[in-house]
Amino acid sequence: MAPRKLSAKRSTKDAAAEGTSAAPEFDSHRFKSAEHQQRFEAIKGWSFHRERRVQLKDDEYTDFQEEIAHRRWMSLVTPMAKFDPDIVLEFYANAWPTEEGVRDMRSWVRGQWIPFDADALSQFLGDPLVLEQGQEFKYSQRRNQADGFDEEAISQLLCIPGQDFARTAARRRVRIMCTSMTTLTQTRMTLLLSNILPSDHNSDLPLPKCQLVYAILTQMSVHMAQLIADAIYLFASMPPTRHPLDPDKSNRALGFPAFIMGLC
Repeated sequence: MAPRKLSAKRSTKDAAAEGTSAAPEFDSHRFKSAEHQQRFEAIKGWSFHRERRVQLKDDEYTDFQEEIAHRRWMSLVTPMAKFDPDIVLEFYANAWPTEEGVRDMRSWVRGQWIPFDADALSQFLGDPLVLEQGQEFKYSQRRNQADGFDEEAISQLLCIPGQDFARTAARRRVRIMCTSMTTLTQTRMTLLLSNILPSDHNSDLPLPKCQLVYAILTQMSVHMAQLIADAIYLFASMPPTRHPLDPDKSNRALGFPAFIMGLC
């Protein structure tokens, strides 16, 4: 008996299935794409660098309070008391850059676009510093100059008498230890490492951050919104890593949770 020929007819359903590949499913209300939802799963075990609220008595650190008022930093030093971790994680997941060379300073949270470029953050902070046309932020200008900061002057201002930068074997200045700082420097360092350039490493300040503290103490104009926008983007771009002692945990932490909660 000759073998039976297979039917050349196919169902419409089979043809459609062969002609198209199903797109990955994802929660389109919470995430921009399936890739961003996967990013959420990758970072949901990360911790947070929590901001600090500056709450001082009227006669306490009066110079610091005057500087906060002069620079219009009230929004910066009084972040929201609470935040929703899922909202902050969704913000960072959707800010994950997926196209090489494309710097999209927007995220997506619960159906809404959330811009976090310098202009948007400056507006959120109450426009703490508005320059006239043609003016530049002094701190940024000095950083872009080869001889922009005098390290000896930084040491004299930030350190207690008799102390200096920690140095390499080649005598290059690298950081100032907390124990070498004046009280004035320590108060600015606390604000810097909590609310501006978050870090849980607070026993010293590396040279670039010493330059920023020096700029603040010498009344240079500083574009805080740009610094924060750049820092948020760096947090959003961090690759996941695992804790060296516990592979089920991550040793990564995300900054600005209360600030981001306010944006959303």
